[in-house]
Amino acid sequence: MFRRGVLAGMVMGSFAGGRGGLSALEALAESLPVSERMPALFIGHGSPMNAIDENSFVQGFREIAKTIPRPKAILCVSAHWFVRGTKVTAMQTPRTIHDFGGFPQELFDVQYPAPGSPELARLTAEMVKPQQAEFDQSWGLDHGAWTVAMHLFPKADIPIVQLSVNRDLPPEKHFELGRRLNGLRDRGVLILGSGNIVHNLRLVDFQGLQRKNYGFDWAVEAREFVNGCLKRGDYRPLFEYAKQGRAMQLAVPTPEHFLPLLYVLGLEHDPAKHHLFNDELLAGSLSMTSLRIG
Repeated sequence: MFRRGVLAGMVMGSFAGGRGGLSALEALAESLPVSERMPALFIGHGSPMNAIDENSFVQGFREIAKTIPRPKAILCVSAHWFVRGTKVTAMQTPRTIHDFGGFPQELFDVQYPAPGSPELARLTAEMVKPQQAEFDQSWGLDHGAWTVAMHLFPKADIPIVQLSVNRDLPPEKHFELGRRLNGLRDRGVLILGSGNIVHNLRLVDFQGLQRKNYGFDWAVEAREFVNGCLKRGDYRPLFEYAKQGRAMQLAVPTPEHFLPLLYVLGLEHDPAKHHLFNDELLAGSLSMTSLRIG
């Protein structure tokens, strides 16, 4: 775990060796000075329609934003950038990606013009070492990032960088990456994981979309299992979610929506102070459960 001052030493060692490195370090130190430790969030982002719908979940996003200091920047780990390799967006102006289909034009018209931060991208790449991170200039902000951020910070005036979910890494390695990123919180960076703990689109009951806190028996069991692990601070069973029985196998048929949770759990925190919100099941096979730490 990083403490204040340790991060600066680590970065100085990483960038030592020339005028260019020193300039980069000075830019990083100026843009992200040491500050009060930020909380971190895992958000169950649900449907892209949450960008334009008014419901209890987006109200929950707005309410949780009132409980955290204004960040200097955001590092988002989204389920929707699930690729081979570890990548980090490094452009000055990330595009708003409408990575979905079959929705109304109103949703495709939404833009979230938050700036990027090449400085945060460089710092993130240093902190995840020895995992090699590639600087990306083409991705932007996918809907796992912007449909959430627009409710947390509607002015779109906080720089956002995305870190990919590397599909080649086992779950425990994602947890370790979260641990390495902890020092960013002492630089005013909000680490934001975006996914869904229970996410089985093939089994969605569209007729039950309006039913409150409605989940199939296996979804109820999976949510209770994960929430129990969170409350106990016992995360190792989550690394082996596929071995935890049929309920978890149905809840996590593919890993991309589950893994962003592990980045947040890898950060330094006290499980006794976890705050769950939007902790409801939806349409039988989805969970909007969200978590604030710190």
